[in-house]
Amino acid sequence: MRKFLFVLALSFSILSCAPQLPTKSVTYKQIYEEKPLSILVLPPINRSTKVEAKELFYSSLAVPFTLKGYYVMPPLLSMEILKEESAYDAEMFINSSMKRVGELFGVDAVLFTTIHSWNKTTIASQIRVKIEYVLKSTKTDEILFNRIGDVTLSISLNSGNPLVDLVGSMVTTALTKEIVVGRNCNIFTISDIPAGKYSPLHGTDGNGSAQPKEFKAVLNNSY
Repeated sequence: MRKFLFVLALSFSILSCAPQLPTKSVTYKQIYEEKPLSILVLPPINRSTKVEAKELFYSSLAVPFTLKGYYVMPPLLSMEILKEESAYDAEMFINSSMKRVGELFGVDAVLFTTIHSWNKTTIASQIRVKIEYVLKSTKTDEILFNRIGDVTLSISLNSGNPLVDLVGSMVTTALTKEIVVGRNCNIFTISDIPAGKYSPLHGTDGNGSAQPKEFKAVLNNSY
C-alpha cells in the first residue's frame, strides 16, 4: 500500500512539473482581437532544391484555411493579379507593410510560406519537408500566426511480405506528387489556428491548448 501511494505521489509530482502548453487565446491573442475573415495566400518562397515544389505547394494552401472557417482569395485569380502588379515573388516584400495589399485585395491578412527544404528518400519511403508559415495582418502588420513544421510523410506499406512491402513502398514514394505532401503538411500545421467566422467553433476554442510554434511530426498519407 505504501509503495502504491509513493508511486501515485511521484506520478502527481511529475505531472505537476510538466510544462503546460499556453491556450490559443494567449498564443493567438491578436487573431481573437482582430477577428480576420479573409486571407490572401501568396506564392511560397522556395529555398529548397525542389524547383517544382513552389507552384504545386501553392495550390494546396487554400483548403486548410477554408476548412477552418476563413475566406481565401482564389489562388489562380490572386496569381494573375500579383503578376500584373509585379508582385509574384513574395520574398520581395515579406518584410514590408501589408496595408497596401489589404487595400488592393480587400483582405484582412496575408499568408507567407517559406519552403526551407524538400527531400524525397525512395529507399526509406519517406518525404521530408521543412516549411514556415507566417500570417500577417493587413490592418496592423502584426504576425497573427507563425509555425515552422519539420514534417516527414511516411509512405511505407505493410502486407506482411518484407520484399513486397519494400518494393511497393519505393514505387509509391517515387510516384507521390508534391501536392499530396503539401496537402498533408498544410492541414496538420494550420489545424492549430483559431476557427474563423465561417466555422461553428468560431469564438469557442480560446481555452484549447495551442501547439508549439516549431515542431517535428511524422504523418502517413491519410489526409
